[in-house]
Amino acid sequence: NINNCTTDIPFTSQTNVLAELNKWKASLIEQYKLQMRQEKEKHVAHVKQLSNELENLKELLRTYEISIGRKDEVVITNLTQALETQKERIELMRKFTLWRIHRVQAKQEEYANRIADRQFRTALMKKVWTAWRSLIEEKWRTKVTNACQLRAEGVCAQLTNDYEAKIAELTSTLEEAKAEILRLQSEREQYEDTMKKAFMRGVCALNLEAMTMFQGK
Repeated sequence: NINNCTTDIPFTSQTNVLAELNKWKASLIEQYKLQMRQEKEKHVAHVKQLSNELENLKELLRTYEISIGRKDEVVITNLTQALETQKERIELMRKFTLWRIHRVQAKQEEYANRIADRQFRTALMKKVWTAWRSLIEEKWRTKVTNACQLRAEGVCAQLTNDYEAKIAELTSTLEEAKAEILRLQSEREQYEDTMKKAFMRGVCALNLEAMTMFQGK
């Protein structure tokens, strides 16, 4: 249904589409009127031609009436009947021609209206299809953007978790290294203390030996 389709289109777009289609329809109607004027002109010319023929026949009838006035009554009657028959035939032909012209005009008008309505509906459906397609593309673009945003947020969250786990691992490794450094520093201090004590014992031993030597002397 075209009316139901137009409800999904914004009001401004509907106004522009209807204005354009009305303008196009008015152009078709103007072309049809021009064709009708041309047909009427042809009809008038044809009627004028028939009228001229009728006048010629009337003139011929008057001529026959003048000429047959000198003949007997039977000849006059026959000529009169022949002329009346010819006149009736011409009248019938004129009426038939008028009826045929009116019928052709009616068919042309009906055909023109049907073509105009079909073109109007086709153009309207094209406009509606274009508007609907733009709306669907906009919705699809929004949907894809949201999906990409959600995907990016998921990737960012995964990367954050991975980096946090890596940072925790490196922090644990750093703590272990600090503990190892403290242990090595403690061992170094113990080693230095041991060396100092050993050095002091060596010095004391040398001093005692030197004192012994001096006392012996």
